[in-house]
Amino acid sequence: MTDYTGIARLLSDRPTDAVSLDWLKQAHNAQLSLCTALEEIADSLPANINRQKCIYAAKSLIPLINGIHRYEEEALFPMLETRNAGEQELAEAIARLKFEHVEDECFAEELTDTLTRLGSGDETVNAEAAGYMLRGFFESIRRHIAFEQQFMLRGTKLAS
Repeated sequence: MTDYTGIARLLSDRPTDAVSLDWLKQAHNAQLSLCTALEEIADSLPANINRQKCIYAAKSLIPLINGIHRYEEEALFPMLETRNAGEQELAEAIARLKFEHVEDECFAEELTDTLTRLGSGDETVNAEAAGYMLRGFFESIRRHIAFEQQFMLRGTKLAS
């Protein structure tokens, strides 16, 4: 999943009638690939910025993050809640993940602006601040995915 078209295809193939292990695994892999691209951008700052990679990441970030979050909130989380009705710990974990979704989506908007500016050659972007933003975002997404795979999906036969 290294191009915007691939992400658009992934999101358009999102299952609407059931939770799909294959789709969720592809979605997590797409997010992790994007995290790798963001890490490469952060590592390239300030002198070796790949503008094309910045533009790709800017175009991909919000659709991918929002699309996967909608899937989790509309399909995955309700399925987990139904299968594990009454489990307070699960309910608290899902509430936490939903809160993280809101934070991630807000952060993605800010990061998209910064990536667009980097991709267009805007020299007023503070490279150090941009690096911290990138690292904070991709580390958060990686932790979120790891938590879901390790704790949320382990008993559902959905863990990758």
